[in-house]
Amino acid sequence: MKICIIAEGSYPYITGGVSSWIQTVLTNMPEHEFIIYSIGAEKKAKGKFKYQLPSNVSHVEEVFLDDFTEEADKWGRDYKLSYKEKKALKSLLDSRQPDWETLLSMFSSDRIDSAVNFLKSKDFFDIVHEICLEKYDQLPFTDMFWSMRSMVLPLFICIKHPLPQADLYHSVSTGYAGVLGSLGKFMYHKPFLLTEHGIYTREREEEIIKAQWVKGYFKDLWIQYFYNMSTCAYDTADKVITLFQKNMEIQEELGCPSSKISIIPNGVNDEDYLLLTSKDTLNQDKLNIGAIVRVVPIKDIKTMLQSFAIVKQELPNSAFYIMGPTEEDEEYYHECLQLVENLQLDDVIFTGEVNVHEYIHKMDVLVLSSISEGQPLVLLEGMACGKPFVATDVGNCKGILLGERDDLGQAGIIVPVMQYVEMAKAIIQLCKDDHKRESMGAIGRERVRHFYTKMSFIDQYKQLYKDLVESIWQE
Repeated sequence: MKICIIAEGSYPYITGGVSSWIQTVLTNMPEHEFIIYSIGAEKKAKGKFKYQLPSNVSHVEEVFLDDFTEEADKWGRDYKLSYKEKKALKSLLDSRQPDWETLLSMFSSDRIDSAVNFLKSKDFFDIVHEICLEKYDQLPFTDMFWSMRSMVLPLFICIKHPLPQADLYHSVSTGYAGVLGSLGKFMYHKPFLLTEHGIYTREREEEIIKAQWVKGYFKDLWIQYFYNMSTCAYDTADKVITLFQKNMEIQEELGCPSSKISIIPNGVNDEDYLLLTSKDTLNQDKLNIGAIVRVVPIKDIKTMLQSFAIVKQELPNSAFYIMGPTEEDEEYYHECLQLVENLQLDDVIFTGEVNVHEYIHKMDVLVLSSISEGQPLVLLEGMACGKPFVATDVGNCKGILLGERDDLGQAGIIVPVMQYVEMAKAIIQLCKDDHKRESMGAIGRERVRHFYTKMSFIDQYKQLYKDLVESIWQE
């Protein structure tokens, strides 16, 4: 079976999270051939893979959202769109119910030679002008035109980039990846599977609300556009997989038919962590607090550091290890280093990218301070190693640590987002109570062993792939 996994902003350029999940799928299904269709933000990342690709990955198709050239002599071309095509394009820009079938048909044809040329065409200009006259006559037309153009350009670049043929298309988010999964089904009449780790549209909505580069009156336009892309994936997918109950409810709220949705939680191989039990030689005389995390804003490293400033006053013999890559957002990393200096913190160690197995068992308490998450693998890894967590109340963190499928008890403490005082109190509470740390660690290990195993997660996806492809053969 040839499976095309479509990833956006993750594998194979970024470690952890969704990327780690994809690598687990690839390495545990050697019987299948995989093609990776990877959507990246910037072309400078081309070929710079963070993972050793397994032998069953036959090809990586890379497309970058900044991969276009301006051709000054192509303005004003007439593509002679039909009335239906013009209406469909207008629906994408100015509707809650875009005609995706017509749009996919139009952009997968040879008539549209390039995304950039089309967005300089008379057709696109006329449609934006019509929308402005109908709804935005108080706004400068130039602002509206360039905003709409920049909004749809990345999507059109993706659609016009060659999509490899496969037996099944598997997108690991909605957004651009979700539309491309829909395109694979449309062009090649193959099954389309969608796995949503976090809720893509909600994450983009938060970003746009905070963004300085989107003017206030355009924010609603951008937010609705991302919701429209998710609708495309939900409507087209043969099956939609989410990781936990709360996300399933949000997907239903956003319009995904409940009959399509199934829950398959993440999983880890608990046996990999059974022998990782001692602190070894890492600061045996200190209380070691750790975070296995990429140093990027959404992980909110600054709240961790502010909380540790309080912890350090109460527990001078503590050390804080931030274990993960720092180069993804170098500006943010340097802001974190500056905060360490401003807080006059000692014993804060940024390790850079490390082998998690070499560090995780040496920690006394693990911390996760993210602003947004799905079902974090790092929680399951730490629990498999018998380590208690302090984590923010995002995604499925509360369900994992407090137990939504059992009555085993607490495997950690949940705190509000961006509340460093509450986080510090929870860390101090665990650091001062050896019995509580050991008890929560044991509960976490037991919960992973019963409900979050890699074997269960892989077996369910193997069966899902088989069922979807066989359903096409039988038609």
